[in-house]
Amino acid sequence: MSPQPATVPAMVRTRIRAAVRRPARVSPQEAEDRALLLRLLSLLLQYPDAGLASARPVLSATVAALPPSPAAEHLADFTAWFSGQEPDALERHYVEMFDLRRKSSLYLTYYLHGDTRRRGMALLTLAQRYRAAGWDTDGGELPDHLPVVLEFAALTGARTGEAPLRQHRRGLQLIHRALTDADSPYRHVLAALLTLLPPPTAGDLEAVTELAAQGPPTEEVGLDSYGTYGEGEFAQPGTFVPPEPAPPTLVPPLSTPEGPR
Repeated sequence: MSPQPATVPAMVRTRIRAAVRRPARVSPQEAEDRALLLRLLSLLLQYPDAGLASARPVLSATVAALPPSPAAEHLADFTAWFSGQEPDALERHYVEMFDLRRKSSLYLTYYLHGDTRRRGMALLTLAQRYRAAGWDTDGGELPDHLPVVLEFAALTGARTGEAPLRQHRRGLQLIHRALTDADSPYRHVLAALLTLLPPPTAGDLEAVTELAAQGPPTEEVGLDSYGTYGEGEFAQPGTFVPPEPAPPTLVPPLSTPEGPR
């Protein structure tokens, strides 16, 4: 987008930029196609367990039947690889890409807030957004896990449902860059997702480069304010997780000259 003239009032310039980045109105059929794309993205970014591996023929056929689009092309490239891998190889690759590498973790608030108290509040806000929309997750993953965010977007629609994706666009860009640097076929899934979002600004790209070089903010706290860690759920490598509280100390009853009370 070209810069607005300096003579345009600041409020007007802000509204113009917002209008450019706002999702365009779509027809019911386009909305349905977009929801299907988002649901496919959510599925393909989940851990490739036995159930997902057995569904590969259906997923490939669904991708092949998508209307032509850049996103569909990226997904076709991914499913061509996905369908030809042994299940155990898929599992190893997924763990290496998403569980062992910070720059391609699927937990989006990490890129925006790092290991700080603000991340706990961001998780709580996201969970409240889901509840306000009438969507109750099963609680198996943190609310910022990308497959969860994508499923919410598919169910709720572009304006409300995709707002968290737009908010975390820079994190998504970093994940795509990291997967590309690792030559992982999952880069095609992130590339497909990025085609559905507003194009990055120069500021976005600069921030992603800085994030890749310096990492997100750090702070020596855990995220127990959200009430998750300590129960076997995901914690970023290096995150401080407080120990479980010790059981209360039993105080003996007071005694009196007449004997114990």
